[in-house]
Amino acid sequence: MSIGVTAATGHLGKLIVEYLAAKGLPTVALARKPENVTTAGVEKRSFDYVSASPSDLAGVSILVLISSGSFEPPRFEQHKKAIEAAKAAGVKRIFYTSLLRASTSPLVLAGDHKATEEYLEASGVPYTSLRNGWYIENWFSSVDGILASGGILGATHGAKLSPASRNDYAEATASIAAKAFKGEDVKKFYELGGHAFTLDELAAVVAEKSGKPVKYVDLSQEAYAKTLEGFGLPSPLAFIFAQSDEAASQGGLYTDSTDLADALGHAPEDWKAVVERQLK
Repeated sequence: MSIGVTAATGHLGKLIVEYLAAKGLPTVALARKPENVTTAGVEKRSFDYVSASPSDLAGVSILVLISSGSFEPPRFEQHKKAIEAAKAAGVKRIFYTSLLRASTSPLVLAGDHKATEEYLEASGVPYTSLRNGWYIENWFSSVDGILASGGILGATHGAKLSPASRNDYAEATASIAAKAFKGEDVKKFYELGGHAFTLDELAAVVAEKSGKPVKYVDLSQEAYAKTLEGFGLPSPLAFIFAQSDEAASQGGLYTDSTDLADALGHAPEDWKAVVERQLK
């Protein structure tokens, strides 16, 4: 029996596979292009959400189902296909990477996660929903752009957010999945988030660490979406980003849960240190 990880060549999946392999656990890296899996000592298999079949998951007892990064076909349909394959293959528990408070979240992105959690419940397969907050790395896709413009844009209106590094989410996922693989009890829902900060505080730390003037510029949801479109983002994607920020102003990306620290066995990495690393 083994632990399977979907999207094993993605940013999150790759790290989860590495943590599981470091624990000496039998790990199956599932990816569209398994030849791109770089972790030593793991089994590599071809896997696609859209065409998932039970044979892809033969011998997998624990499946870490990372939410699809593609919106076409609809993400829920992709997840549904993977869950059906897992059930037919006899997978004992599915760990699904969801979103903070997915069942009640004001984020439009939560819709796919809520539907997936409901389908998991109806499937009869034991599951755990790993409800992740935002990645700190999300704000640093264009470091040069931030430093050149001197601004971090958003529509969070001073709200506190509880993001964590991708590495912390990966380590926590591997630790929780490993517990289940060893027959230990795990919870059904984990609300995973790190130390809270506002985007004004984020901009101040970027300015301090970079030595350049950077401020947070708060916009309305509509203005932020239009600005993102001006940067070249397709309108639907710009809407999702802007609406996520607006929903964050309603507490949608904040949690005071200690689930992440509990799963890690230590405090999440200090967010300021993560920011400094992103600027290098």
